[in-house]
Amino acid sequence: MNTTSNFPEVQARAMARLGIDDAAIRRLVHGFYARVRGDALLGPIFEPRIADWDEHLERMCRFWSSVMTMSGTYHGNPMARHIALPVDADHFDRWLGLFEATVAEIFAPEAAAQFLERARRIARSFELGIAVHAGALPARGQRFHRHQQGGPS
Repeated sequence: MNTTSNFPEVQARAMARLGIDDAAIRRLVHGFYARVRGDALLGPIFEPRIADWDEHLERMCRFWSSVMTMSGTYHGNPMARHIALPVDADHFDRWLGLFEATVAEIFAPEAAAQFLERARRIARSFELGIAVHAGALPARGQRFHRHQQGGPS
């Protein structure tokens, strides 16, 4: 049996068992971005940059479906879309806090943990990419803060 070729189907079944399906992902994405839009720190970052929220939310549904169920419905380069944003560790901490609160409202703990593990990995990757783009290279364990001399702390 070739488990590599069956992995997407196995992953999809595992996620379905946890209640992670496109309908639940849609509730998560819409609930999360409602919080983001109303947030004093994140709202001003997103609002002027997203012209069509319906399109953005659909793209994010496809993204999370691809991340969680391996649906393959998202095709894009999320790092390229975020690299020049004026954000740092404080923004990612808020992003993760809002995401965690939304996930906890929608999913049972095991499913929420699956989302949070992936969200934390994505946030770390984006924070590092943005830091490097800004000319900083945080050492292992350091975070990127724009307000400090040299960036990392």
